[in-house]
Amino acid sequence: MSSARLKVVHAGPLVTLQDEGRFGALRYGVSAAGPMDRLGFASANASLARPVGQTAIEVSLGGLTLECLDGPLTLAITGGAFVLSLASQNLSGWQVLTLAPGEQLSIRGGNWGSWAYVAVAGQIEAQEWLGSAATASMTNFGGGALSAGKVLTVTQAEALPGREGPISLPDHYAPPKSIRVTLGPQDRHFSAEQIAAFTQDKFTVSGAYDRMGMRLEGPSLSPEGALSIPSEPILRGSVQVAGDGRATILLADHGTTGGYPKIATVLAEDQDLLTHLRAGDVFSFTVVTSQEALQIARKEAEVRSAYLEQLAAPRATLAEKLMQENLVGGVIAETPD
Repeated sequence: MSSARLKVVHAGPLVTLQDEGRFGALRYGVSAAGPMDRLGFASANASLARPVGQTAIEVSLGGLTLECLDGPLTLAITGGAFVLSLASQNLSGWQVLTLAPGEQLSIRGGNWGSWAYVAVAGQIEAQEWLGSAATASMTNFGGGALSAGKVLTVTQAEALPGREGPISLPDHYAPPKSIRVTLGPQDRHFSAEQIAAFTQDKFTVSGAYDRMGMRLEGPSLSPEGALSIPSEPILRGSVQVAGDGRATILLADHGTTGGYPKIATVLAEDQDLLTHLRAGDVFSFTVVTSQEALQIARKEAEVRSAYLEQLAAPRATLAEKLMQENLVGGVIAETPD
């Protein structure tokens, strides 16, 4: 093992260093931050047999280009359907590859998805704040936003040729058409007609979308008696409705308190794919009961754990792969004299 360095040649807005999140600080008015797509983030680290919460790079639709100054260094790229360019070759996302010194890797948006993740076979040196390198977009506390010219140092860097190649995607990993929610906690401030519109009509992602939240276009949901709600703690996934009747889904960098009524809460299991929707995408909400949500959470936790364990398992060596293949396609006759 040795150290490696990656130079940022280009970075779009909201390209940041993230770990699994800054927990236990909501009481101080500090959001958890962390990855927008938590499963995609964990998958990148697991593909390199690294701790799933280890610091990695979150890439927005603005894209990212990295140059390897010292190496070699193996990377894993996951998230949405981004396009990778390496040595004049285009690859799909969800890949493990190795950069040699002087090589550049470009990551740009593809057919769908808003976020990609770059994990390293090593450890990115990053500034921590309140015990976490997760970057809050409004304050830039933590590892920070990346910009052109910045050089990242990777300690304990490794080249892992045995892990190179495509990464298997999780089941049903695709742009969602329906998002599961539980009603409340302030659904009582909405009429029966508004609840029906929320559960039956379509919503469109607006251009007002960042790491703090996703504002929606759709039926008006103007709450009744909203001014009587005291400010209270709020959580990621809350669907809050402002006085203009427009709904906003709170995401990774949401504030910690607020007084707008929350008509529903998005299930944690659906939040990852929700964040990959782009402006103009259309979806609907599907309401489940609290008991159903609990059952979904238990089942999904088992599925995700098994999936990440599978990614982290050692891959077959080239010799082992050759032994698993039938290399003889038929009998070759002896060449006559």
